[in-house]
Amino acid sequence: MFKDTPDRNDINNKFIKHDSSMLNQVYGTNDVTPYWIADMDFPIASPISDAMQQLVSRESYSYEFDSKTLFESISTWNKDRHDLDLNPDHFVQVPGVLSAIAMLIRDFTNEGEGVLIQTPVYHQFRRLIESAGRKAVNNPLNIENDRYVIDFEGFENKLKSGDVHMVLLCNPHNPVGRVWTKMELQRLVAIAKKYEILIISDEVHADIIFEGSSFTSMASLDYDNSLTIIGSPAKNFGLNSISNGYIYSDNQRLREKIKATSASMSLDHGNAFTMYATIAAYQQGKPWFDAFLSYTQQTRHWIVAFMASELPQVKTFVPEGTNQIWFDFTGLGLTSDRLKSLLTEQAKMALTPGTWFGESDENYYRMNFAAPLAQIQHSFELLKRSINNSK
Repeated sequence: MFKDTPDRNDINNKFIKHDSSMLNQVYGTNDVTPYWIADMDFPIASPISDAMQQLVSRESYSYEFDSKTLFESISTWNKDRHDLDLNPDHFVQVPGVLSAIAMLIRDFTNEGEGVLIQTPVYHQFRRLIESAGRKAVNNPLNIENDRYVIDFEGFENKLKSGDVHMVLLCNPHNPVGRVWTKMELQRLVAIAKKYEILIISDEVHADIIFEGSSFTSMASLDYDNSLTIIGSPAKNFGLNSISNGYIYSDNQRLREKIKATSASMSLDHGNAFTMYATIAAYQQGKPWFDAFLSYTQQTRHWIVAFMASELPQVKTFVPEGTNQIWFDFTGLGLTSDRLKSLLTEQAKMALTPGTWFGESDENYYRMNFAAPLAQIQHSFELLKRSINNSK
């Protein structure tokens, strides 16, 4: 079922995460173990591969899109996993999650208007906002008791100013790994409702939730002025390069507007590989995904325990969800250049710089830990040795 090492043939792949030219460009070397991009180093669930193999064997790629089965599969998955009631008729398909956000920004804000983000946050948010001629309005998260929390006072002040016309929410939050509680989201919605601000909720990591946390979708909070990105199997099934995005809203006016935009650019139809892969994932992928989640949860436990006992001077923010873990290396007392050199040249770890996510402090880095545990253990032993040798 779930395997922790890929069973791949020797093929000439162009995976960005492992690409030598990309690694040289970003890190100055390709002699690193890549933990920088948020995709998994595991073979995908066999029912997905089987479905795509059957499609290839059919040797026909005529127009087809079974939206009824697709949206019912997503709805059933969310009901079983999150007790979330979704109407299959209330989905809108778009090419991908980032495409969805880009269209929503253009549909529901005007040039020059502000879109609020909570940094540090997924770096593509800012790019999509600014490339659309809008203004990214930062409401930085606070740290309380080694845990990131929403700055609600700052949030309300920015909405009150009139500069913000949309809130772009990340839940679970990448890169800090927070899974916002129902109470936190209710408070956020209450403020947004007060100022009649649209909330766009990116929930692409919604299924990667660890013990002690539970996921609350924006779609469950009965906030009419919201659109939720639900149903992309990219992160939880390793389908990053072939997944679509699925926008959900019970608000017909909002839904029809994005439908019209998508149709006007002929983006409202999927391809057969994506459709069959997504249906197979949500209908038959539960055993594989449960095993994957259990495996990565154990990996998370190992990393947190190792850092606490062996490298306590590095602050580790325990992820409640996502396969990303966030570190603060300030305690090492190194300059930013020396820290980068230690990580890449000595520990040979390609981590994602926190500055990419809007974090001003260059001591912060993100790591994607959806990788074989033995590989991760080797990397952390090398990191420990590198840090000890730097003293």
